[in-house]
Amino acid sequence: MTVQINSNYLEKYSEEFASIVCDRYYSGKQFITGQDIIQLTSSIQVNFFIIKRLFELWQEELTKLNSNPYFDYRDISVHEALTQFMNVLSRRIKVERGSFEPLVSYAVSQAIQVATDPVAYYQKEIDKAPAGKINEYLKENKKYYKWHDKVVSFLIDKAGFGHDESAYKRAIAANYQAISDNLESVNLLIATLGDVKAFNLDAYIENESKPPVTPDPTPVSNDQGSFFDSVEESPAAESPKQEYKPELKPEPVAADLPPSSSYSNGPINAQELRARFSVETYRGMKGVIGELSESLAINQRFMFTKELFDGNADLLGHALKSIDECRSFEESIDLVNKRYVNELNWEPNTEPVQEFLQLVYRKFAD
Repeated sequence: MTVQINSNYLEKYSEEFASIVCDRYYSGKQFITGQDIIQLTSSIQVNFFIIKRLFELWQEELTKLNSNPYFDYRDISVHEALTQFMNVLSRRIKVERGSFEPLVSYAVSQAIQVATDPVAYYQKEIDKAPAGKINEYLKENKKYYKWHDKVVSFLIDKAGFGHDESAYKRAIAANYQAISDNLESVNLLIATLGDVKAFNLDAYIENESKPPVTPDPTPVSNDQGSFFDSVEESPAAESPKQEYKPELKPEPVAADLPPSSSYSNGPINAQELRARFSVETYRGMKGVIGELSESLAINQRFMFTKELFDGNADLLGHALKSIDECRSFEESIDLVNKRYVNELNWEPNTEPVQEFLQLVYRKFAD
């Protein structure tokens, strides 16, 4: 897939994004550490691309040492000591703003490219692999691919491609065509950048062609081996935590609400929803779910945050926890009517509202 893009807009946006992020982080700190980078922004792909770039610089440093002509780096004791030293060094990441801001800008640019044109991005990754070691390169870097990773991850450990770069690139393009309908919308991926600065996709993509996959949060332990080995198991990046202070009028908690027979006199009627949801088959409806606050898919979190909760992820989290405390479907709908429908101007029959209510129903389904 070929996408015509506005490179000037991408460069300017990436620089402004990096400046805002650094303004926020460095306002009271001199350095940033590896663990702080993993949770730096709401975009897990941006965070991991920063780590990926640091990994590349770390490897370049190791290559410089090994190329020194005056010492025998092939000696086993030297090799072991050097490996231990580099691992210790990797766990002591400390970057000042002047050196870090360009890393953020680069990572943002790369993240946008992989979101909008995964085929071109991953084909360029093949170009970066050492000769004859494409599989090894992809395996080593897989942990850093969080968006559209299925476009390339299927190639890892596959036999039959040998060392032919062109075969890998053809396979990536063909695989994208086969799975593109199952990849996550580019708009949902790009929306994760909005907590820092909104990205104008129309200004960036000049010739329509918008592809999309869901980030698969992974990650961490940080004791053994190098930081870059452990980063795959580290806690998934989350939006920077901000305490939510509701501006809405306080409402009674679940324990104070009246009996269920008096619920749902608002715009959304629980009895009508129950009757409809019980006989209709909904997309993604696979039975009862547990805690809503723990069960939403990442794409649902993005959509509900943007469409229903004014872009406030904390407000969504507060709503989910409040619904989890309810004792019945009727009670939860009464809560939704009182706290959110009017205050946030929800249109009950719109798709985002119906999908949200559908999940609430599944939580309380018998």
